[in-house]
Amino acid sequence: MIFRLVWENVGFRPVRTLLSMLLIGVPVTMILTLVGLSYGFFDDSAKRQAGVGADILFRPSGSSLMGGSQAGLSEKFIGALAAEPHVVATTGITAHLLGGGAFDSIVGIDQASFVHLSGPFIFVSGHGLEKPDDILLDRYYSDQTKVSTGGKIKVLNKEWNVVGVVEPGKLAHMFVNIGVLQALVGETGKVSHIYIKLDDPRNTGQVMDYLAKKYDGYPNYSMKDITSFYSVDNIPILKGFIQAVMGIGVVIGFIVVLLSMYMAVLQRTREIGILKSLGSSKGFVMGIILAEAFLLGCGGAIVGIALSFASRSIMNTLMPASLPMAIVPLWWLYSGVIAIIGALLGALLPGMMAVRQDPIEALAYE
Repeated sequence: MIFRLVWENVGFRPVRTLLSMLLIGVPVTMILTLVGLSYGFFDDSAKRQAGVGADILFRPSGSSLMGGSQAGLSEKFIGALAAEPHVVATTGITAHLLGGGAFDSIVGIDQASFVHLSGPFIFVSGHGLEKPDDILLDRYYSDQTKVSTGGKIKVLNKEWNVVGVVEPGKLAHMFVNIGVLQALVGETGKVSHIYIKLDDPRNTGQVMDYLAKKYDGYPNYSMKDITSFYSVDNIPILKGFIQAVMGIGVVIGFIVVLLSMYMAVLQRTREIGILKSLGSSKGFVMGIILAEAFLLGCGGAIVGIALSFASRSIMNTLMPASLPMAIVPLWWLYSGVIAIIGALLGALLPGMMAVRQDPIEALAYE
């Protein structure tokens, strides 16, 4: 009985129903987009670090796991580390974060040692670095900037010749000759950190302990530690921001359903009077209002989830390198619950108005 009444009420005014669901879906989309960008960025970063193929990351003195250091690391460490037990390959890189807030970075590599450690690039087109002005782009960054092999791109106030486009997933989106980048950023002879590959990954702990003693003050980390660090849970500020957006979602859902159900109660004054005159209890009337709000909340959640796929498609089309967005199914449940809670809270006041109506006055309502 209640379900049929609710379904008829929802279907009687389809435009209002769809608009209510759309407005409830907006905060759901906001939450899923923010969470998707957060997870997408960290997952992409972790995959690119793992794609290097190293076992240990050797960092400058005074640096932390993901923090910077006041000075770079001398290139002399590359050769010294290569001679250590169980080490089969080393390569140093110079990384420079670009401005603009897009988290893009350009990386300088010694192509021979990098390929020896990491394996060859998989080229979509073009070839490797040969001249000082050459640059490699991964496919994501090439698509984002609309620059392909044979084109030119300006980075760090320097015009580079794009000589190749490679498949993504190996450390960075842009690669140049390390000596050229060092000169541009004023770090000649220094690297940001050194990747180390061992003869057997099972020797990682042993080698790390050895390096920590021999190179006191120079931290080293396993690549497993590096990739596991890339998590939303490790960024307190980001977690707080997501919670704030969730709170906004509840408020928006509350306001939308409050207004929608308030108008619905006014429009159904006579209907409510008939129900009460036929003996319907206050709980029955309140149940109809809350059931309709629940239906609107569920519909809004579904709309929001659908819009999040559209959001991901837009992000991955326009900025696949800078703004990778993931779909996180677990958060469908969280955002859906948030939408439904907001909807039910918003229906309480109109519901109380409905149950307090005098059936005689309601039947005389025009």
